[in-house]
Amino acid sequence: MDNPLDGPGLEALHTRRSVKWQLYGPDVLPLWVAEMDVVPAAPVQRAVVEAMSAGDTGYPWAADYTEALASFAAHRWGWQPDPETMSLVPDVMLGVVEVLKLLTSPGDAVVVSSPVYPPFFQFVQSLGRRVVEAPLTAEGRLDPVTVEDACATATRDGARAAYLLCNPQNPTGAVHTPEELTAVLEIAAAFGVRVVADEIHAPLARPGTQFTPVVSLPAGSRAVSLMSASKAFNLAGLKAAVAVPGPDAVGDLARIPEEVSHGASHLGVIAHRAAYLDGGPWLDALLEGLAANRRLLGELLADQLPEVGYREPEGTFLAWLDFSAYDLGPDPAATLLERAKVALHPGPGFGHGGAGHARLNFGTSPAILCEAVARIAAAV
Repeated sequence: MDNPLDGPGLEALHTRRSVKWQLYGPDVLPLWVAEMDVVPAAPVQRAVVEAMSAGDTGYPWAADYTEALASFAAHRWGWQPDPETMSLVPDVMLGVVEVLKLLTSPGDAVVVSSPVYPPFFQFVQSLGRRVVEAPLTAEGRLDPVTVEDACATATRDGARAAYLLCNPQNPTGAVHTPEELTAVLEIAAAFGVRVVADEIHAPLARPGTQFTPVVSLPAGSRAVSLMSASKAFNLAGLKAAVAVPGPDAVGDLARIPEEVSHGASHLGVIAHRAAYLDGGPWLDALLEGLAANRRLLGELLADQLPEVGYREPEGTFLAWLDFSAYDLGPDPAATLLERAKVALHPGPGFGHGGAGHARLNFGTSPAILCEAVARIAAAV
């Protein structure tokens, strides 16, 4: 199968109405938001077109999603979650919010391992909870020492708390190992801290790297995971996701209000189901394309921007770049947007460790990736 990243050129991409291609002018290469420059898999396209043609535009049927996810998980990860225990939610972050409502109260703390996806901070604070950061190691891995310190702070004076974990990690691209996950899960359990895992990038572990679902581990029996096909299959505009409980969290998730499922898009469920059941060959081709882009980005940076810190990510289509050596200030993305006409995601919003960094989305064509690095190199 052809590489999906060799799809639309710039002219076609500029006709898209998504925020990625509309926020900036046509002179800017947008490599910021987590949306790939691909056309969805043919089975997904057919499923949505057939639903529209048939007038199948009603309310979503949760079992279509949960059963498809269970099938995908068994095939891809050798894990067989029970679809009967899952809950359909509008998308991953709104699902996180609903689960945090079940497990914490206003004023409680939520631990996050930073640098991490900026909405972790925004949604938690909007929910009336406090963020306590547990910074990653210098290598971008989970740090049991900072997690323990953060859990101790979060539960001081007997307070309840949760740990919002990102697996695989956004923005570093680290795919946490079973040993790393077990270590922080056991620490959280020792403090009575409940774990909620954003696993939206789960299908995007690079070839040869194994993804481990948090709730598949013995130490994750009281955790809840949020999963979706939206990132791996480029379906962000067709919203749907699923909350998956560990064996000892089934009762907790059963308390989620039934009306939460109404926020998922019926066409989203149809699209995600087709992706999980029939999109495997397309996904495999994408993973090979992303692996090639990871290597290409490393080569381009070594040749043109040798002082940029870059560690090849194990998963996702996101690269975490350290521009500190180029004296671009705490927010290099702002400077590069102005000078290079390349839009990256600003690093400071990712919390501790974000200053001097920017996140680059390499889920694009090799030609666009080459052009972006050349522009940045010329600007600095």
